[in-house]
Amino acid sequence: MPSRNPLPTADVIVEVGNRIVLVRRKHPPAGWAIPGGFVEAGETVEAAAVREAREETGLAVTLTALLGVYSDPARDPRHHTVSTVYIGRADGSPSGGDDAAEARLFSEGDLPSPLAFDHAKILADYFRYKRTGEKPL
Repeated sequence: MPSRNPLPTADVIVEVGNRIVLVRRKHPPAGWAIPGGFVEAGETVEAAAVREAREETGLAVTLTALLGVYSDPARDPRHHTVSTVYIGRADGSPSGGDDAAEARLFSEGDLPSPLAFDHAKILADYFRYKRTGEKPL
C-alpha cells in the first residue's frame, strides 16, 4: 500500500539581477512555476533546491534565505506535498531543461499566467518580504 504521508519538495525563487526565474511546466499540472521538485532519498532539502534549479533552469544557484514552508494539502492537485521554499541568486540566462519546457525572467509587474500550484501565494509572500523584510509565518 502506498504511503499516505506528504511528500517533501523544495523550491527556490532564483533572483537574476532584479528579476526572478520562472519555468513553464512540461507536464501537468500546466502553468508557470517556481523551479523546484521532489527531495530524493539521502538528499538534504537545500541540496534538492539547488539541484532542481540547475536541472530546470541551467543556472548554478546559491541559496541566500529561507522564505518559508508551504503545506496546504490542496497545494498540489496530484498529492499532498510540503515545500520548503528558498530564495537564491544566480548569474546568466536561464534555459528550460528537465521538467521545464521554458525558463524566463520576470518581475513582479509582468508575472505570467497561469501560475501552477500555490505559487501565486508564494510569490506574493516573496515580493512582500522583499518590500518589508517580513517573512510569512
